[in-house]
Amino acid sequence: MADALISLRRAALSYGERVVWRDLDLDVRPGEFLAVLGPNGAGKTSFVRALLGQRRLSAGTLTVLGRPPGRGSRHIGYVPQQAALSAQAMLRARDLVRLGVDGHRFGPRPRTGAVRRRADEILASVGATAYADVPVALLSGGERQRVRIGQALATDPRILLCDEPLLSLDLHHQRAVTELVDARRRSHGTAVVFVTHEINPVLGLVDRVLYLARGGHRVGTPDEVLTSEALSRLYGTQVDVVRVRDRVVVVGAPEEAAHHPQLPGGARP
Repeated sequence: MADALISLRRAALSYGERVVWRDLDLDVRPGEFLAVLGPNGAGKTSFVRALLGQRRLSAGTLTVLGRPPGRGSRHIGYVPQQAALSAQAMLRARDLVRLGVDGHRFGPRPRTGAVRRRADEILASVGATAYADVPVALLSGGERQRVRIGQALATDPRILLCDEPLLSLDLHHQRAVTELVDARRRSHGTAVVFVTHEINPVLGLVDRVLYLARGGHRVGTPDEVLTSEALSRLYGTQVDVVRVRDRVVVVGAPEEAAHHPQLPGGARP
């Protein structure tokens, strides 16, 4: 079995006296697709920040690529939430991808032919060639996420961290984004950590789920974690998990309306 790219042992994260999660043991291996689920405030984005070296654990250990996490590793690609755009809004899509290619370098960065060719290859690989010279602020949500994924893949990372990349996207663009991410991990063995409120667009791709809630967690395959018994125990109250064809609906968990789908016909669980 391949060595873990991400490894946590008895890991905990707290904000003051509030425990976000604790006693987390987890290994993520090459080519694995890990979905991170849970209600708002459960620590999903904080988990990603810890992997990026932006947030220290309160207890336990964390290694990324065999060492403590640090900022700015070219071996980690990061797709942020769509809200994190303002500073780069007027850059063209091509410029944003070029930043991914050589933005890790210090000092002047000449736009060499090799950098231009690499940026063009990446834009083509994510289907963004047609709007390569359009300012990012003028792109649709789906177009913007394609460019963000291209930027994250520019350094050929071994780990791809995606923080709510499907927010505000329609079903067509959700499918396009998830297919890009899945194609990458299958072709290059890239480990994917995919934070999402909505499991169904990635349900068929996920190897394991990390579900965070109420200071605790559950780790396992979707069939092991997304059950009435497992989530009822995690939340400390009755939670029902219903399978509707190839979709999962969770009923009774806090904030279920915010992070789980409508039932067929538009009814809320």
